[in-house]
Amino acid sequence: MDNFSLPSRNVKFLLAGLLVMVLGFVLMLGGGSDDPSVFNPAMFNARRLVVSPLLITAGVVTIIVSIMKVPKEGDK
Repeated sequence: MDNFSLPSRNVKFLLAGLLVMVLGFVLMLGGGSDDPSVFNPAMFNARRLVVSPLLITAGVVTIIVSIMKVPKEGDK
């Protein structure tokens, strides 16, 4: 990992942020209905409207911080 422009610690944070974002998108899946005339209230639950966007936002913030963080002198 010596050829990367980011230190290995930042790459780990970047991958963790990516995993958090993917988890947010996975939690947002589902809730639809095969029949358009049937209403499914599961589409508007707290998991899809609150938790998923918060996880996606946390993942984006983690990725931005991992890219922008300047390593200390002895940090690898």
